[in-house]
Amino acid sequence: MSTLPAPIASKPLAELRVEIDAIDMQLLTLLNQRAKVAEQVGEIKRREGSPFFRPDRVAQVIEKIQHANKGPLKDPHVAAVWREIMSACLALEAPQRVAVLGPAGTFCEQAAIEFFGSAANLIYCSSFDEVFHATAAGTAQYGVVGMENSTEGVVARSLDLFLRSPVHVIGEVSLLVRHNLLRQNNSLEDILVVLAHPQALAQCQSWLSQHLPHAERRAVSSNAEGARLAAGNPGWAALAGERAASQFGLHIVAHAIQDDAYNRTRFAVICLPQTLDTPPPSGKDCTSLVVSVTNRPGAVHDLLMPLKSNGVSMTRFESRPARTGQWDYYFYIDLDGHPSQPHVAKALKELQGVCAFYKVLGTYPVCA
Repeated sequence: MSTLPAPIASKPLAELRVEIDAIDMQLLTLLNQRAKVAEQVGEIKRREGSPFFRPDRVAQVIEKIQHANKGPLKDPHVAAVWREIMSACLALEAPQRVAVLGPAGTFCEQAAIEFFGSAANLIYCSSFDEVFHATAAGTAQYGVVGMENSTEGVVARSLDLFLRSPVHVIGEVSLLVRHNLLRQNNSLEDILVVLAHPQALAQCQSWLSQHLPHAERRAVSSNAEGARLAAGNPGWAALAGERAASQFGLHIVAHAIQDDAYNRTRFAVICLPQTLDTPPPSGKDCTSLVVSVTNRPGAVHDLLMPLKSNGVSMTRFESRPARTGQWDYYFYIDLDGHPSQPHVAKALKELQGVCAFYKVLGTYPVCA
């Protein structure tokens, strides 16, 4: 006959809560001690003219803390806590101005918070064009823009804007994107219009065709903008995340309606080179380029040969019309590696030699 294990001895709930309260006070004291040291670091950086925000330093600290973690807290949760601690301390040194696609509640906002922490000073823009302009003009020190989606491919407008913008990429964020149907009323009945960013509408087209076949699909500048508009009209619904539902007081009528259960969007973190130079090698880096070649037989083959001969892996290859009227194209390429690696540097030098146009968009750590 089996016997149940003896219950684990435990202190009374009231006593445990007193213990937690005491630990919280210790944590608060230690966090303020850390903040005071961070303020001193900020003064040194200000005198030296060195950048306040160093994503490589943030990554190093979080990796070190995770390595020391023995549980029961899970590593992703430890990382999230420490990112917020460092964000709050950085805000004491110098608040970081970050341009994102608005209004509040967009996935772009969520990506910015994941990268910079919630203490960043977010500047909401009506389009990715405005994000690029605000970052290049110095209104914002950094910007966050959508680059590609696992279902719908690249965000074409972002690629076009990179072509002539002086900004470069210093980081990336990959978000698992879940689109929800949001509405004033908690019902699927009598929905006349569904509003969302064009990419979100495309990512949910099968569900919309099955459940709301007669509703108009109306493209807007962002999913959060769609939620804002839906909050003012009972016949309208929006595709957006949970942040937007909370922001605009909407019901989530249907959860996670994207056609691909593993739908992800990749966001790029951009800035001027004088704000932050190319990050040092992390051991797992990506170098992004835009190039063009003269329209002749074998030109694309010649473009790829320097990569093959130097053992450099290409992880993305996209073409965009050059808009010259001559059927010319720009090629957007992601390479595995950092220019500080000799084989990558050699490949890039040889590649530049066969290109009519060549621009490095940035080198940055690959998002885990």
